[in-house]
Amino acid sequence: MYPGTHAEPRADQPAFIMASSGETVTYAELEARTNRLAHFLRSRGVNRLDHYSIFMENNARYLESCGAGERAGLYFTCVNSFLKSDELAYILDNSESRVLIFSEEKRAVAEEALRQCPKVEVSLVVDGPGNGSTILNFEEAVSGFPATPIADESLGTAMLYSSGTTGRPKGIVRPLPEQPPTQPLPLFDFLVKMWRYREGLNYLSPAPLYHSAPQAAVNLVIRNGGTAIIMEKFEPEHYLQLVEKYRPTHTQLVPTMFSRMLKLPDEVRKRYDVSSLEIAIHAAAPCPPQVKEQMIEWWGPIIHEYYGATEGLGFTACDTPQWQAHRGTVGKVLLGELHVLDEHMQPCPKETPGTLWFKTATPFEYFNDPKRTAETRSADGSMSTVGDIGYVDDDGFLYLTDRATFMIVSGGVNIYPQECENLLITHPKVADAAVFGVPNEDLGEEVKAVVQVLPGVKADQGLVDELTEFCLKNLSRQKCPRSIDFIDEMPRLPTGKLYKRLLRDRYWGDRKSRIV
Repeated sequence: MYPGTHAEPRADQPAFIMASSGETVTYAELEARTNRLAHFLRSRGVNRLDHYSIFMENNARYLESCGAGERAGLYFTCVNSFLKSDELAYILDNSESRVLIFSEEKRAVAEEALRQCPKVEVSLVVDGPGNGSTILNFEEAVSGFPATPIADESLGTAMLYSSGTTGRPKGIVRPLPEQPPTQPLPLFDFLVKMWRYREGLNYLSPAPLYHSAPQAAVNLVIRNGGTAIIMEKFEPEHYLQLVEKYRPTHTQLVPTMFSRMLKLPDEVRKRYDVSSLEIAIHAAAPCPPQVKEQMIEWWGPIIHEYYGATEGLGFTACDTPQWQAHRGTVGKVLLGELHVLDEHMQPCPKETPGTLWFKTATPFEYFNDPKRTAETRSADGSMSTVGDIGYVDDDGFLYLTDRATFMIVSGGVNIYPQECENLLITHPKVADAAVFGVPNEDLGEEVKAVVQVLPGVKADQGLVDELTEFCLKNLSRQKCPRSIDFIDEMPRLPTGKLYKRLLRDRYWGDRKSRIV
């Protein structure tokens, strides 16, 4: 989010545009904004390597809230804007944040959390009134500070938290070298080359800015002097309208966004010109092959996929021709050294799923959590894992099958539920689906599906029978759900990541063991 390089040559060019409101912030304005906030933070004694947090929906103050930290040598934590007060309080406390920036829309949750967070010394509220000395109106608080850089600029970076799909969120912290903000971390140079970013590009960002992928993407746009069109929230037809209006060349989505656009009526999809798009990147969650094939047929061979955890253990990627030649792959390893190992830490044969271990591309730790950091490491400390399961084919392409924590063991057979999920999501009456193991006294676990239907679809026994038959026609019986339940809305983040643990735990109750 560092605009300094382009603040003068591109002074009047939009750095970003808010999609719904149309509010535009130029490079000169973004430069001034980030500088004023950096000065404010220094005035409060927030110095290099200190921490602060941001808790907001996508809005016009988000990028400067990040950009100030990036030029002041700080760690800034962009918090999931859908969290409840106790969850926010945990992250504020765990991250040792000294300042919180939040929006009026999130005020009730933020104020409740702050009551539990004595380490937070002051807060700034966007578009809302202050309450005295502890919560200040954002614009009033920073307006009196210089629009020029602070004297001791240095590179800062985000310290994001894992989404908590397999436990309490963990802060992912990397060593921060003492260098000027004009010099980004090496990973960013790698991404610029791989995603073919170029100076002055147009980028459409449909995802929440608290997530690592849009964080990185918009950062690269600003550093390359481009313009980012930022959606306040994703809506499928609005996305297509924005492509036609702003003619973006680059974008990044998640598979659920693909699915929602594909389920628009044909006349709606064909109404909009998407020919400006050169590269559409997707990640964050597995993409059903059928969905990806339909997107390629619609948009052409511009779909790029990557796989990489926020922890930065490793990175794989593939373009459209590579994926078509290796259907279902998430690409070849480009960063890190991959090892697919069994439960005894022995190499798995080609085509055999195992836990993915990387000799890490970038060092990381979980902030203030040496125990959970150690749990990700191999015994000799040379490799790390986040528990993903997958295999490599003869050509070196990686395929994901699931996370280790959601593998189903039924009657001694290992079942990876991703294949069934990928199938269910293609059914014309299904909006979203999750598959996981539930207790079975005889088999240990059995396969359960929870389905969210499309609006207007009746969720009844007739649909259960229809979906069961659909699965049996396309999958081996052991992979098919023995029972199907319905849910009004899946607990899925806007980033595309599913809180499957929350669904699964309803069926396991308070059992201490997940083995029957």
